[in-house]
Amino acid sequence: MTESEFDAAVDTDAAVTATTVSSGTAAAGGAPAGVPDRLDYQRSRPHPAVPDVPNFRDAGVGAVRPGVLFRSGTLALLTPQGAQALKALGIRVVVDLRTASERSRWPDERHGLDYLDHHLPLLPDRAETGVEWPSGALPVYLFMAETGGYAIAGTVRRLAAPDGTPAIVHCAVGKDRTGLTVAVLHHLAGLSEDEIVADFLRSNVHLGLDRGPVPYLDENGEEQLSHPVEAENLLAALARMRELHGSIEGYLLAHGVTEEELAALRARLV
Repeated sequence: MTESEFDAAVDTDAAVTATTVSSGTAAAGGAPAGVPDRLDYQRSRPHPAVPDVPNFRDAGVGAVRPGVLFRSGTLALLTPQGAQALKALGIRVVVDLRTASERSRWPDERHGLDYLDHHLPLLPDRAETGVEWPSGALPVYLFMAETGGYAIAGTVRRLAAPDGTPAIVHCAVGKDRTGLTVAVLHHLAGLSEDEIVADFLRSNVHLGLDRGPVPYLDENGEEQLSHPVEAENLLAALARMRELHGSIEGYLLAHGVTEEELAALRARLV
C-alpha cells in the first residue's frame, strides 16, 4: 500500500501543504497567498484570529475552559500576522503528531513565536520503519488506537506539566490524529460522548468537508480527495482503547501517564 493510497483511504492528509499558490496577493475571491491551491479554503471556516492555519479552533467546549487547549492542522503556512495572533493567545506548547517525514517536508513556521515544540508522532513513519498502515478509515482508526498510545500519553503528560498550556495539538489537517487525541483529552475533562463527537465532527465544517470531498495534491503530486470524518470511526478507536486496557485512563496509565498527571490535566482543562 502506498502513502497516496493511505491518504485517500483515511485522509490524514499528510501532504495537504505540498503545493502552494505563488507568492503575492491572491486574486479577488481566491485563496490567500501561501495557501494550498488544491484545498478549497473558500468552503472552509478559518479562525478569524489565525486564518492561515487550517482547522484552527479553540477546543474549549463543554466543561473545558476556553483559551487553554487549541487544535489545528499544520502550522507550515503560518504567517507573521498569524504568529502574532498565537502570541496574543499565550501559546506556550505545540504538540505535533505528524511523522518525521512530514515535519521534514513541511516544517512548522514560527516567525519569532516562542513555544516548546514537542514531536509525538501518532502513526509510525513508513519511510523510517517500513511499517505498513492498514487500508480503510475504520482499520486505520483502530490502528491509531493500537500504535499511538505513547503519542497520546505524551500529549497528556506535556499538557499536565506546569508550563503545559495554553497549547496547540496538531497534525497535518487536524481531523484524524488530532481528532482522536483531543477526544481523549475531552474524555479526561469529563465531556459526554455526545460532546466529544460534536467537537470531532466540527472538522468537517471547518474544512468544508460537510459539502463533500475536497481535492488536494499528495506528496507525489497526485490529486486525492479528503473525505469527512465519521463519528463511528472515533467511537470505535475509543472502544479499542478500553478493550485493550479497561478504560481510557487505564490506556494512558499503561503508556506512562501517572495518576498525578491525570489529576493535574483535569484541573488544567476544567
